Amino acid sequence: MWKHIAANALTLLIVAFVLLAGVVAMGQHAFRAEGPLDQAICLRVDQGASLRTVASSLDAQGAVTSPMLFRIGAQYDGRDSQLRFGSYLVPAGASMDQILDIVTRGGASTCGTEVVLRIGVTAASYVVRELDPATSRFTETVDLPIDTTDFPEEYTSVAEAPDTRFRIVVAEGATSWQIWNALGNAEFLSGSVAEVPPEGHLAPDGYEVRRGADRGDLLARMQSAQEAFLAQAWENRVEGLPFETPEEALTLASIVEKETGVAEERRVVASVFINRLRVPMRLQTDPTVIYGITRGQGVLGRGLRRSELDAATPYNTYRIDGLPPTPIANPGRAAIEAVLNPEETEYLYFVADGTGGHVFARTLAEHNENVARWRQIEAQQGN
Repeated sequence: MWKHIAANALTLLIVAFVLLAGVVAMGQHAFRAEGPLDQAICLRVDQGASLRTVASSLDAQGAVTSPMLFRIGAQYDGRDSQLRFGSYLVPAGASMDQILDIVTRGGASTCGTEVVLRIGVTAASYVVRELDPATSRFTETVDLPIDTTDFPEEYTSVAEAPDTRFRIVVAEGATSWQIWNALGNAEFLSGSVAEVPPEGHLAPDGYEVRRGADRGDLLARMQSAQEAFLAQAWENRVEGLPFETPEEALTLASIVEKETGVAEERRVVASVFINRLRVPMRLQTDPTVIYGITRGQGVLGRGLRRSELDAATPYNTYRIDGLPPTPIANPGRAAIEAVLNPEETEYLYFVADGTGGHVFARTLAEHNENVARWRQIEAQQGN
């Protein structure tokens, strides 16, 4: 009799284990299966939010089939305590496993309303924009100059909201003074930096920050990023370049950055200056002369005068041999890579072609023909 009872108990236990394994397998399948979202949403994870709160928000927006299964799945693989604060774009059809990965992986927020401080080569401004999850496009609602002191309600209502994100976007070719000045005026930053950082040593990029972030810390972050990339690019440089230090490469990269905004041209433009350094020939580039006049504090706003081109200054590459003493702007990664891995050409000259790009020449005679053609284009555009 006891053997019979034991046998039945063992059978029931085996059946229970089989059923449990089946339930677990079904749960795992459902956890990884395509989700019910028919279009993307923006999910906000507040600072200190619980897994239950996030699961409820997902359920309310129709992103999960079961908030309980979402929580169990997170607890099952140990991600229940790894939520990261931010606003995240959840794509259509995302599984619960994919959503959990999005909200625990961390990194920059990918959607929501944000205040962007854009620092360009001519001006800086505040922009308020919001991502439409359905189209993955940003809509800009406010655009204000950096020197604004009387902010409209359209800005303050967003900037003071607890869930607004803040970003700094620095354009390639902006000078260190322009970046330092814009950050010094940014109403949502704190702290002060007495001196302008070294020219060329701030990485143009996008930086997500929080309201009240320290200006000095942000500039240090930019400088660290630039120096790390320069060191990496320097290690991977081609042989035979006509300069000996990363700083010299950074200086030439800043010139290339200022001379062309066409991505496909950077390595060719770099080759022209490198060929001139090898000859050697003077670089004869206007952006260096302009920097010697403005010191990067704004735009010259006019053409160079003959007297300025003739003046003997450290940045007048029409009068000095080799490179100027410092970079003339903060070059982006592509410009740095172009200088350290230039195109192999015999070009020594280039001039604008009227389309935003340049035409290149090997000889002075070819160059003079190209210049004459550019003068004709200028005359036609003037009419």
